Parts: sequence; C-alpha cells; structure tokens
Amino acid sequence: MMFRIIIILITAATLITACNSNEAAKDNREVIIENQESVTTDGKHGDQQNEKKFEQAPNQSNESEDHKKWASLPEYNKIVEQIGSEDYEFETETDNKGKRVLLIADKDGNKQYKTIYIKNTKRLKIIKIKGEGLLFNGILD
Repeated sequence: MMFRIIIILITAATLITACNSNEAAKDNREVIIENQESVTTDGKHGDQQNEKKFEQAPNQSNESEDHKKWASLPEYNKIVEQIGSEDYEFETETDNKGKRVLLIADKDGNKQYKTIYIKNTKRLKIIKIKGEGLLFNGILD
C-alpha cells in the first residue's frame, strides 16, 4: 500500500514538472518572437525620428571611393542581391566589435532599408523600413 502511494506521488510530481517545462519553452518562444518584432519596428520608428536627408557625394571620385569602401564589406553582395543594384547611399549607424548596422537611402535621400550584420555569427538581417519588414535573415557563407 505504501509503495503505491509513493509511485502515485512520483508520477504526479513528474507530470507537474513536465507541464511547467512546456510553459517555460512557450515563454521563451514568445520572447524570441517579440525580440524579432522589436528589431522590425525599431527600423520603422527610427526612420520617423531621424528624417534628415543623406548627403550626396560632391563628385565622382568620392562616389567611387565610397563604393569601394562599401563593396569591401562581407555583407555587401547579399545586400545588393536582395535590394537590387539601384543607386543607393549607405550610412553606418553602428559599427562595433559585435555588430554593424547600416541605413540605406535611395537617390533622393529617403531611408529605405536597415541592415544588421552580427559579426561573430555572420548573420545578416535586411529590413525594409517602410512596408514589407524583414526581407532577409540568414547566415552568410
């Protein structure tokens, strides 16, 4: 009789523990989704707060130097592949040891895209600021 009670208590404790771990995993997934959504909305709100125009390069030599600078970045080819090779102006928002954030504007100076490159994992996210949201989220070769 005592043996049956112990078995029932152990079974009940196992079931309660299993149910709690499922809820914790569900909470973790919700946090990850919220973080991804905040990255997308940060790009939208940041654009509204910083409506300054990008400055155009004064001459061709500066433009070619800028192009060489941006083309040397490991994420540049994937960015051009995803957004097209139109005449875009790149601006560095953040570039530190862990990540690089670029803002990309069209020829009129309107911010169109935000890219986030995580250096240690080589993950690139490309976000269309007005409209479609996340265009690309992957690890580069």
